[in-house]
Amino acid sequence: MNTKIVIVFTLILIGSSCSSDSNKEKHQNNRNKIVNVKDKVHEIKIENVLIGSIARLYLLKNVLIIADPKSFTNLIHIFDKNNFKYITSCAPIGQGPSEITNMGHIGIDNDHRKFYVSDHGKQKIFSYDLDSVILNPGYIPKVKARMNNKQFPSTYYFINDTLSISRIIMPTGNYGFNEIIAKWNMVTGEIKPMKYKHPEIEKRRVTFAISNVNNCYVECYAYHDLMTICDFSGKLLYNIYGPNWDSKKSNRILYYDNVTFCGDKIFATYSGNETNSKDYFPTKFIVFDKTGDYIQTLETGYKICDFCYDEEHDRIIMNLDDVIQFGYIDLKDLNK
Repeated sequence: MNTKIVIVFTLILIGSSCSSDSNKEKHQNNRNKIVNVKDKVHEIKIENVLIGSIARLYLLKNVLIIADPKSFTNLIHIFDKNNFKYITSCAPIGQGPSEITNMGHIGIDNDHRKFYVSDHGKQKIFSYDLDSVILNPGYIPKVKARMNNKQFPSTYYFINDTLSISRIIMPTGNYGFNEIIAKWNMVTGEIKPMKYKHPEIEKRRVTFAISNVNNCYVECYAYHDLMTICDFSGKLLYNIYGPNWDSKKSNRILYYDNVTFCGDKIFATYSGNETNSKDYFPTKFIVFDKTGDYIQTLETGYKICDFCYDEEHDRIIMNLDDVIQFGYIDLKDLNK
């Protein structure tokens, strides 16, 4: 009798474990709720400054920061995010103390009104005080951190004053590299890789975003139709497989290009086209809830290079490689 009880109890535990694992694995074969929002895209007309097509967008308090890595003069331009009026520019290209040689990611510190600029030429991260940049045209930034040229953060988002969740470039052999998500301490330089990595993917090219409110991060794959959600300890919450999922090692198709949390939803730009075609850039957002369940697809009709979320105005601001260069979508208008 006791033996039978033990066997039944063991089977219950196994069944419970299988059920728990299956809840984490979400296969979405149909994402066919497509909404055309091209008429909802409002053009932003940039005045007083020329900006190249490959620009990156960041929000810090009440300003929009546009980073232009291909500029021949100033690499960073600052605008009022409320009306998109030009304020000032900084970070001239060059080798001098106030100059940047090879600009990478810009880290945002809203609490202290600062932004941090990675210079992969000098292997340093520079700290800029927003108010000083606006008031002083000759502002010289301070060195915030130094980077290791073999293993370094390419993107990072702060979860407290010094600790961030980062995308780390990890060398593999003489020429190759992988991208992993890790905790990175800007003060000590310590890197702690997150526990979970999808076991079937060998070559990792990822984009990611964090949610401090939900204590989790979302990781999307450029060359696999896969999105992963984990908590801040690196524990897997959900794997979300798209209709074209496979684990083949190939960069022929671009899937996810960028991702961010917009309130309690996840917005990800998605291509699904060949990387060597004219339709390489994504034109649509796939929208998920915070657990990765599919909600809808927003087709903008424009090629999206980058985007950011303005929580205060509940809108997405975009850099476009199209007939208009910058635009925004008011998310509150989508249900009208």
